[in-house]
Amino acid sequence: MSIDIYHDIATAYSAAAMKAPGLKARFDAAGFDPAKVSSLADLSRLPVMKKEELLKLQRANPPFGGFLAADLKDIARIYVSPGPIFEPALPSGGGHGLDLLFRAAGVGAGDVILNTWMYHLVPAGLLFDEAAQAAGATVIPGGVGNRELQAQIIAETGVTSICASTAFFLTLADTVIKTYGRDAWKVKTAFLGGEMGDWMAKRRRIEADYGVSTWAAYATADLGLVAYEDRGEGYVVHPDRIVQICDPVSGDPTAHGQPGEVVVTARQADWPMIRFGTGDSALALESNDDGSVRRISALQGRVGAAVKVREIFVYPRAVEEVVIATPGAKAAQAVATRENDRDMIRLSLVLEDGADSEKAQVAALEAFRLHARIRADGVTIVDALPENAELIINKKDA
Repeated sequence: MSIDIYHDIATAYSAAAMKAPGLKARFDAAGFDPAKVSSLADLSRLPVMKKEELLKLQRANPPFGGFLAADLKDIARIYVSPGPIFEPALPSGGGHGLDLLFRAAGVGAGDVILNTWMYHLVPAGLLFDEAAQAAGATVIPGGVGNRELQAQIIAETGVTSICASTAFFLTLADTVIKTYGRDAWKVKTAFLGGEMGDWMAKRRRIEADYGVSTWAAYATADLGLVAYEDRGEGYVVHPDRIVQICDPVSGDPTAHGQPGEVVVTARQADWPMIRFGTGDSALALESNDDGSVRRISALQGRVGAAVKVREIFVYPRAVEEVVIATPGAKAAQAVATRENDRDMIRLSLVLEDGADSEKAQVAALEAFRLHARIRADGVTIVDALPENAELIINKKDA
């Protein structure tokens, strides 16, 4: 990470504190002087701000909690996230960085993109729309729903790329092929939203079944793009973001390769997201010389979804990896218990008909050990799990 970004942060956040009383109060309470920031260590002296804290501040001082460091006339839109939390849309090219995802995927001029993300209240639809246009593509603003109409649009306009949730993409693809035939399916690229469960396995099946390449990004309403896929492992961090992986309680950076909360600082300070805790868990795959993160893993889950077993936090992502790595696995679940003063964790595994249960159990145990960094105490083959079952359940206090 270039030292220039710390100079920019020192300058931008010093100026922002003069305009945003909520930000200044945050700095004063922590004894933090943004003008003295010249390194990651300096930045890390500021305690992490959780999303829940921002919500409370906005309720006390609506709409922005005293954190807006720009004039109202400069706000193009106000987004509304669940809470509600209000996020101002300020000038920023390329859908707040999402154009980097389209460019990494080789999508641009000559591509026709059907964007099925929501266009009202939340930023997803508009950010993807702006980013696709910045990359040179033509956008059809489909929004959510209208399966039959959107399938007709795909068939008759020669859509080459789709932005959608994984579930809606599958619905559209099947509708096009069933109604108009396989030759009407011209889609080569899909930008998909992440889901819990065996999402990566679903993506691999989509690529094989529908002849597309799948891509994803990590973005939040508060920050825009944080990181994006570039065909390397995990996500490469946006060049204008400083990302740290921190202990969700203390806020201190974790050791390289250890999971923790994704904490982000944006270079732009009109909407001053500095040491902002996203509530998502990941681990650093690559770090910069200053200790900030260059590449993060796929998300492990929400910080609150982790279960501590034998002093190790186990995240839902580890169970998802079990499904991906186990031949014939359809679903899995981990259950943590406390027995004879010892933490125990066992896997339940649902297999396809004809799958080799012995090989599956061996593969599941190894995958769990690799990704959770502890050994499971057993694997049970079950006929089914409840619909929308949680990936990991904590019964240690039961």
